[in-house]
Amino acid sequence: MDLQKTPFVKELASSDRRTRDKATESLTLFLRSRTDLTLLDLLKLWKGLFFCFYHSDRPLTQQALARNLSYSLVPTLPRATLHRFLRAFWVTIGRDFHSLDRLRLDKYLYLIRCYVGVAFEIFLKANKQQQQEAAATNGSASGKKRKREQQAAKQKKRSKAGKEEKAEATVGDVDGEEGQAQNGEGDWAELESYLTIIEEGPLCPLNFDPDQPPADEKNPNYVPMPHGPDGLRYHVLDIWVDELEKVLEFEEEEGQSEEATKTRKVKGKVPVELLLRPIEKLRKESAFKPVRTRAAETLNDDRLFEWGFRAREVEDEDDDDSEQEWGGFADD
Repeated sequence: MDLQKTPFVKELASSDRRTRDKATESLTLFLRSRTDLTLLDLLKLWKGLFFCFYHSDRPLTQQALARNLSYSLVPTLPRATLHRFLRAFWVTIGRDFHSLDRLRLDKYLYLIRCYVGVAFEIFLKANKQQQQEAAATNGSASGKKRKREQQAAKQKKRSKAGKEEKAEATVGDVDGEEGQAQNGEGDWAELESYLTIIEEGPLCPLNFDPDQPPADEKNPNYVPMPHGPDGLRYHVLDIWVDELEKVLEFEEEEGQSEEATKTRKVKGKVPVELLLRPIEKLRKESAFKPVRTRAAETLNDDRLFEWGFRAREVEDEDDDDSEQEWGGFADD
């Protein structure tokens, strides 16, 4: 089956909304039913999707298609396919970014923005909700445990030794349920796996990595990840904090006066170091000063200080004195 020539790939670029929605639904059903797709299969599919998006006309149609391919499609993918699908997207974008002309560049930049945003929505926002639900379930299990312990204490007074052992076994079952609830709490492993893809691709400090293994025909799930290019790096850096802000939940605290700027405190736990790790790595390890400068500007975004993600560095007064301009030789 040639994935690039499937009907729904061509219909996704249609100017008719019903045709696009039907094609998106067909694509979603296809990907959900085929969990055995390799990375090479998904790259063939993304090759067709890339040029389908390439030929889409009119701004509203382009924006609707970008959101259908990201926010409507990606959250419905099975976990077995999700990371491979995202990797195929970034491989395709990194490989074909140079071929985009200035007339079509904007719509692809919007598609990239959508994919950065939907990844944060899945791996950060949805994961936080799962952790909260797990914590609530854990609290419910603890309540059941206390209730059963009280019942067991009453049975100990009224029952014989055999019934006492039975009551203790009942309490032990609740302990097992609580342990399962604690072990079921979500962590950030999926987010870290996704950020590793970003570090290998658009935010990789290297433009060429001589140690990167070449493609292996025997392994259909490995394809070398293109690094950069710089235009793609700059765009991802520009939108990183913007898309992160959309998925965070804040507790607003008003200032002392009405005109004072509101400070926002982020609700729940957020893996700050993990989220900023690709940018910090780019700032430290990139061989090009413009890239390091742009990464530093992203890390110095005022919102990161406002949310408490970063602390401002205090400059020493001695440094200002040492940077005074030289006035030249004095006249005799």
